[in-house]
Amino acid sequence: MARKTAVIALAIAAAISYGCGAIPQSKYYQLTAPGEASPDPVGDPLPVTLLVGPLKASHLYREDRLVYATDSEEMGTYQVHRWAEPPTEMLQGLLWRSLRASHRYSAVYLLSSSSHGDFLLQGNLYDFKELAGSSLAARLNMELELREVKTGAIVWTHNCSHDEPAKSKDVSSVVAALDKDAQLCVSESETGLNEYFAARAKR
Repeated sequence: MARKTAVIALAIAAAISYGCGAIPQSKYYQLTAPGEASPDPVGDPLPVTLLVGPLKASHLYREDRLVYATDSEEMGTYQVHRWAEPPTEMLQGLLWRSLRASHRYSAVYLLSSSSHGDFLLQGNLYDFKELAGSSLAARLNMELELREVKTGAIVWTHNCSHDEPAKSKDVSSVVAALDKDAQLCVSESETGLNEYFAARAKR
């Protein structure tokens, strides 16, 4: 009996030891945030208050694990490589901070139950993933729409789609490529919104 107990104890100790050594530390990543001030002030801001709403997406992009896809479009997630926030929240925050930093609008707020504004910017995130194959790349595909709060009409839409090659075959390079995709998409979207409101002001 004593021998059996000793064997069980050794087995438990070995399992604990193996488990402790086998569990790798999680690594977290985040997107580059824009500066808080525009280097080139554009004069008086437009008398417009923008609300930036959440992005709709599949559950994969509402969680914090990095997503990958193979050539056959089979998808999976990394266990230890994670985002600091879910991609939907990071991209919403990136849009909000970039539009706020532009100083082109009277106010830019994140949508909440108590927020009020003239226009609501929201959309869908379709892809934010690593493309694995003979070479690595990062893909972002996001569609945005601007809704006039007073009328409920959609007055502007834009689709951002970018594939950025990774510089090397490691997760950090894929993250850097996804970050570049995100910066391009936000800049592109901000330019489109500025053009829309400039044209609207001339009517």
